[in-house]
Amino acid sequence: MIRIFTNCIILLLFSVSLSFAQTGNIDGSVKTSDGKPAELVTVNIKGTGKTVLTDKKGAYQLKNIKTGKYILTATFIGLAKQEQTVEIKSGGTVSVDFVLDENSDQLQEVIISSRNTNKVTAAVAKMPLKNLENPQVYSSVSSEILKQQAISNYDDAMRNIPGIARTWESTGRGGDGASYFALRGFEAQPSLINGLPGLTSGNLDPASVEEIQVMKGPSGTLFGASFYGYGGIINTITKKPYYEFGGEVAYNLGSFGLNRVTADVNMPLSKTEKIAMRINTAYHTENSFQDAGFKKSFYIAPSLAYEVNDKLFFQVLTEILQEERAVAPVFFNTNRDAPLIFKNINELNLNRNLSFMSNDLTMKNPRYNLQGQMLYKLSDEWTSQTVISRGNVKSDGYYTYIWDDETRDNYFDQWFNKENQTTNSTDIQQNFNGDFKIGNLRNRVLVGLDYFSRNVISNKSGWALVRKISPQESETKVGLDLEPIDESIYLSQQLVDNALAAQAGSRSNIKNSSYSAYASDVLNFTPSLSVMASLRMDYFDSKGDLKDAEDDYNQLTFSPKFGVVYQPILDKVSIFANYMNAFFNVSPQEVFDDNNVSQGVKSFKPEQANQWEFGVKTSLFSDKLFATVSVYDIKVANRVYFTQTGAIQGGKTGSKGFDIDLSANPFPGLNVIAGISHSRIKVLDGNTGDPTDFYNEVGRAPGGQGPQDLANLWATYKIGSGKLKDFGLGLGGNYAGVYKVIDNSVTGVFELPSYTLLNASLFYNSDKYRFTFNMNNLTNEDYYIGYWSVNPQKPRNFAASFAYKF
Repeated sequence: MIRIFTNCIILLLFSVSLSFAQTGNIDGSVKTSDGKPAELVTVNIKGTGKTVLTDKKGAYQLKNIKTGKYILTATFIGLAKQEQTVEIKSGGTVSVDFVLDENSDQLQEVIISSRNTNKVTAAVAKMPLKNLENPQVYSSVSSEILKQQAISNYDDAMRNIPGIARTWESTGRGGDGASYFALRGFEAQPSLINGLPGLTSGNLDPASVEEIQVMKGPSGTLFGASFYGYGGIINTITKKPYYEFGGEVAYNLGSFGLNRVTADVNMPLSKTEKIAMRINTAYHTENSFQDAGFKKSFYIAPSLAYEVNDKLFFQVLTEILQEERAVAPVFFNTNRDAPLIFKNINELNLNRNLSFMSNDLTMKNPRYNLQGQMLYKLSDEWTSQTVISRGNVKSDGYYTYIWDDETRDNYFDQWFNKENQTTNSTDIQQNFNGDFKIGNLRNRVLVGLDYFSRNVISNKSGWALVRKISPQESETKVGLDLEPIDESIYLSQQLVDNALAAQAGSRSNIKNSSYSAYASDVLNFTPSLSVMASLRMDYFDSKGDLKDAEDDYNQLTFSPKFGVVYQPILDKVSIFANYMNAFFNVSPQEVFDDNNVSQGVKSFKPEQANQWEFGVKTSLFSDKLFATVSVYDIKVANRVYFTQTGAIQGGKTGSKGFDIDLSANPFPGLNVIAGISHSRIKVLDGNTGDPTDFYNEVGRAPGGQGPQDLANLWATYKIGSGKLKDFGLGLGGNYAGVYKVIDNSVTGVFELPSYTLLNASLFYNSDKYRFTFNMNNLTNEDYYIGYWSVNPQKPRNFAASFAYKF
């Protein structure tokens, strides 16, 4: 028996050694024509599915390749493919180097244009997939575009994304004080940082942004329900350390007192090991185009990377933001239940230069975000990713609304409260990614576990009516009872504090958690045909207010996702279709009868969003033209809406539309990004028995959906030779159609007019220096955004940027 066992062991060892002996490795480098390393070039062995990206030094390595002859390809977005024949011998390593025809400057120009091309990304599907392989539609904007346009405000980056429009600037209020956007007709906020929850109640600073990804369609299957995401979600990818010294310092100045200093410094910390640190920081001050308002912030984001060996990698990111602002109020030209007396902008006659605010009534939004990640290569087929995120955000200061009052006249009520709310969040994820074959079928698998916890502590004041204003005058001589007074009421901190002192505040300490498991498989029946199937199981456990044991509740929800991709021309054209889901847990609400007598607390099912979508993605002419065209239909069911008797569940909303997204690099130096979108959202089922229900009248727009029609364009040309080498210019703009911010048969309809914005840029961008001068809103268009409101936007303004690169 022992001899047999020994012989089996010997045979097994021999088989293993023979197996290793019949494989070999390939390594090498990719450089540009001027001898500089080319990063993110895709190196592929034809017919095997073996693919790798070059690192910062242009190096790559492919391991455990079976013996034989192969064709090795090197491809990069916007460049012609290069091929070399290679023969793998048992136990050997073959070195194959590539030299791209383009120099480093030309390569950088291609990187700038490739905001949504067929590169491999792991963030959208939580597994490495090329865009053409992914049945979900997403758009992105790179840090290079932000530099081209001298963007110093995170929100302004969205003007380069098709199908998204800002509806509300950041208010800083507790819980959801970040900017609001409309995406496919539904509200969206920047809610993810590197794919993890990144809550904010103020602004995001673009200093550490590497890329902003807008994932379109309901995305709850992979990202959960810690935020609304019916039309899509916004994910911010931050800059990561690399293993050589480099960076840049920059100074931005512009209209309305803009002054901004930024630094991006990357440094290796060891000569013998792969350890690097990168620090991004910014100091920002800015006034308003209106008579009051300012912003002052300091941001720092150190990150550390440590590649222990070829199997183990650690990364830590910390973000710290100190921000103080005087926030202009949201101007509601309705009280939501009386007929409108102003039906359009001309009738409202709002003075755009008035802020209705004072600079001594400020809002502070300090926050920090810590993320840690460990990657471990379990085998050639499996990788483990362990991530943890901790966040803290605070709202501390004065927040104000302006409402039309009950009397049908030209006077409006201005209300104030004082926010004092802190939100702490923790997210822990464990993901396993596999890439293996079962027979001839390739499987790319994700299996994950997710724990998310949120604690909201609030100690805010009540609301107080402070003064009466008119759309044309902020300091009126009218008292709260509409009787004339001798002197105008000027806003001050003392005035507001005195009014708030008579109001009862609120205290709460709310905690909830979710425990989730999810799995996703992309199955390739052939290299051209793949199917994605995903499922999430989410258990939501809410403790409600920790002082009240009666408001606890929990829910179990399943969220599926399916997709099909067929590439009739491999790596050039893909036809896709998807079904996607998102959900949101609604807390129990107290309900009342027609006599306003409490009927107790009622629980609700999770709201559910379901999307069907199909379209085409292309990457043509040696990847010089990338396009996505998609048509979608989203329905949100189990909606919870509020009437005079409390909350009711059963409403349904539907959104249909299309997106067209283009990115082109037709010849060296010229880069174009463009997009067109159309969406139509309406209430499909609501509370038809209640004529005063503002939100849910069937056939009407629910509000906050943004303009139906949007278009964006940005084109740059950089001169590649001659005396004007490295000089260039940019031109583009945005169009937004007519927008119904109020749509109701009782109150009436209020429309914001369509607008067209034109922007232009002159720049010089060399290896060491960058100078950019941008003029925005060239025609000085008067335009407005809103979410049941009217928010004036900036007139003509300029921004200039100077940068030194090292």
